[in-house]
Amino acid sequence: MSRTPNSLTSDIRARLPERLPQRLGVAVSGGGDSVALMHLLAEIAADEGAELYAATVDHGLRPEAAEEAQIVARQAADLALKHDILKWQGWDGSGNLQDQARRARYALLAQWAHANSIPAIALGHTADDQAETVLMRLARSAGVTGLAAMPNSHVREGVTILRPMLGTTRHSLRDYLSDKGLNWIEDPSNQDKRFDRIKARKALADLSPLGVTPETLSRVASNLAQAREALDLFTQESARKVAVAIDGDVCVDRAAFQTLPAEIKRRLLIGILRWISGPGYPPRQSAVDQAVEALDNGEAGSLSGCLLVPQAANTWICREFQAVANLKARPAARWDERWILSGPGIDGFEIRALGEAGLASVPDWRATGRPRLVLQSSPAIWHGDELQAAPLAGFPNGCSAELAPEWSEFYASFLSH
Repeated sequence: MSRTPNSLTSDIRARLPERLPQRLGVAVSGGGDSVALMHLLAEIAADEGAELYAATVDHGLRPEAAEEAQIVARQAADLALKHDILKWQGWDGSGNLQDQARRARYALLAQWAHANSIPAIALGHTADDQAETVLMRLARSAGVTGLAAMPNSHVREGVTILRPMLGTTRHSLRDYLSDKGLNWIEDPSNQDKRFDRIKARKALADLSPLGVTPETLSRVASNLAQAREALDLFTQESARKVAVAIDGDVCVDRAAFQTLPAEIKRRLLIGILRWISGPGYPPRQSAVDQAVEALDNGEAGSLSGCLLVPQAANTWICREFQAVANLKARPAARWDERWILSGPGIDGFEIRALGEAGLASVPDWRATGRPRLVLQSSPAIWHGDELQAAPLAGFPNGCSAELAPEWSEFYASFLSH
């Protein structure tokens, strides 16, 4: 039996913020899930006095994509919604296409949201998508965090991503669209058995007689998400006891770190790496375990573009110089995505890593108490080959280095993933 439209609307509304933002975005590919979400959200937004904006990302990877985006535009117009088509032109033919397309999609949607003062965007992921994600991660021996799969909401690039249909099945949405006489586009990649997600979809159908359904796996993911939240809170409390953030780097008390449970050690280290180097896929568990062991033993190490630098009873975790050696930015622009340097008379100068050559020009760097390797990757102001300022290395010369305003506070970052 399919759910009634009122039931679907209630289920989706229950997974949205208690108070809708004045402006809410919805990403619509043209597939059945996102088209249904657009119609259901249009009803909810109208009832609550919110403005709904729709966007379609055209990856330009199929000849039909441009026309499909226009079809969505017409559907949005029928609902009197403002709609924009966001075109991706950034793929150079290298790397994992699906991964790059996914990253580009989120980046384009975030840019669109910021440009239109939209604080939150709803995506059309369903209970089926959640269940398929659980199966794929199970195949990779994922732990609690991986099997918790997709969260109902999280913040990405300053925009809240909402997934209000994680408790709703694809079948019920198709029934809803059919009952309303609405059309949707079938993506041919949904039949391509080369993709892991399509293999997981078939496996899920085969497991249905055992009671392993999208609804049950979605509930499993929800249960594990609660466990993940508890572990995140414990990790945050542990971070307050064993680690301190100093000028964008983190200093860990090794003796205190050694007393933590193994799972919390791993989570704490991954959280520190993410805070320093930015979001992205977490490193492989084997690499994390090796880094945890190095930290325990007071040994040097590297992981995710960061270094472990032992110093007496502590270990510093900082950016690896090689990860930022070629990064350049103008004053007041972000360097390494998180640093903003400013000061008088530096227009036309360049922000680069301090490096060994720059450090040699700062005779008092030891007074900072920070190891050489930590300071080498810190941001500095250069005029050609001449160092003008290195605020974090004890040579401010009237300049300052600040973390970008939206960069998470260190301890708060453990609850933001």
